Amino acid sequence: MPLSAPQCRAARALLDWTQAELARAAGVSPGTVRGFEGGHHALHRATAMAIRGALEDAGIRFLDPCAEGGEGVRRAAGPAGCPQPPPPL
Repeated sequence: MPLSAPQCRAARALLDWTQAELARAAGVSPGTVRGFEGGHHALHRATAMAIRGALEDAGIRFLDPCAEGGEGVRRAAGPAGCPQPPPPL
């Protein structure tokens, strides 16, 4: 499932991460995150995978755009179905 700019922004908001924090966690430049989220350019496949992987490692789960409700993000469930807090950077 491809990563969309709105999903990326929403995931950062759930984690309370800045674009710079996401860039650092994904190993990409802040300009790459800024340009993607701003709709100025698409991501190369490897870059999209790095960003998505960093968000998933931090506890974000991506919702299928074909499922009821459409695309989205949520925190991964922890013990007893409770959301996990984001890991420190």
